[in-house]
Amino acid sequence: MKARYIIIGYGWRADFFYRIAKALPDEFEVCASVLRTEERAAQVAVEKGVFATADLEAALKMKPDFAVLCVPRIIVKEYLCRLMEREVPVLCETPPGQSVKELSELWREVQLKKGQIQVAEQYFLQPYYAAVGEIIKAGYLGEVSNVMLSALHGYHAVSMFRKLLGIGYENCSIKGWNFSFDVTATNSRKGFDYSGRIITADRTVSVMEFENGKTAFFDFSGEQYFSLIRTRRWNVQGIKGEINDDTVRFLTEKNLPVEQILKRMDVGVNNNKEWSHKGIMFLDKMVYENPFYPARLNDDEIAVASCLKAMKEYVETGKEFYPLQEALQDTYLAFSMEEAAAGGDAVYTKRQIWAP
Repeated sequence: MKARYIIIGYGWRADFFYRIAKALPDEFEVCASVLRTEERAAQVAVEKGVFATADLEAALKMKPDFAVLCVPRIIVKEYLCRLMEREVPVLCETPPGQSVKELSELWREVQLKKGQIQVAEQYFLQPYYAAVGEIIKAGYLGEVSNVMLSALHGYHAVSMFRKLLGIGYENCSIKGWNFSFDVTATNSRKGFDYSGRIITADRTVSVMEFENGKTAFFDFSGEQYFSLIRTRRWNVQGIKGEINDDTVRFLTEKNLPVEQILKRMDVGVNNNKEWSHKGIMFLDKMVYENPFYPARLNDDEIAVASCLKAMKEYVETGKEFYPLQEALQDTYLAFSMEEAAAGGDAVYTKRQIWAP
């Protein structure tokens, strides 16, 4: 059966959940939308062709499987509490608090109300990152000791660090630095920019060293998400090999070195089939297959659709895919990373109440 959900909130991220339902109507359905005002609700009803309202109770009468929460951090806790009181499972889109104090307060509320919450942290489900995860899981790199990521900001990067390094809730020391550099604007959420306009882009560099010696190197500028002249960079190192962007180097059982490119397969390139991502090849096998092929979804839409599918499974079986507990830890470490970069001194994390 398809996953039926309500969307609470409005904006760029909320649009993903509408587009996915439109592209995959047999799997997903937006049964209602909840907005701040009836005026905004009327606008969304026309734009998206769905039932839209400012009344949460009216939306819940549509009997959704779960709610997708896409609201600013400042009101996340308020909505989560309202939904938990009504025993509605929630897929929360944004980090669930603005401070460590708020994260701790939310965890206490969830424990008290026995909330069913998962978080839409999608990057580990994107085709490339999912393929990298499979290669590591298969043992080609051996034990992974360090990761350098220059592609994602804050809690998104921390999530990838912890997954690929196999980090649970270990403490770490963090050093960081903030910089600013001029760059020519080329692209953004608003579209391409050919004006030659010069903007100032912030850049943060951090080093996170965990108790077990594993280390994460973070290097990010916000321009990397869209810029056509600022690339993304990625390096994962293990005792038997490394992954550097699309190149995998590893040793065979006889310690012979092998170098192999991750081969992305997109159907429709240079031919007359409609474009769709098929999967990623490594050696003689598919290490990632798009579960929604042949739908025309970009990589982030594939990842968000994977979150929705996993959320449906969570509601039905209780199997978690990115629980609030993980999101709280990733957000806490991201806050600590920001603190270290802003203050210049090393920050030492402490075990928090949500850690098992």
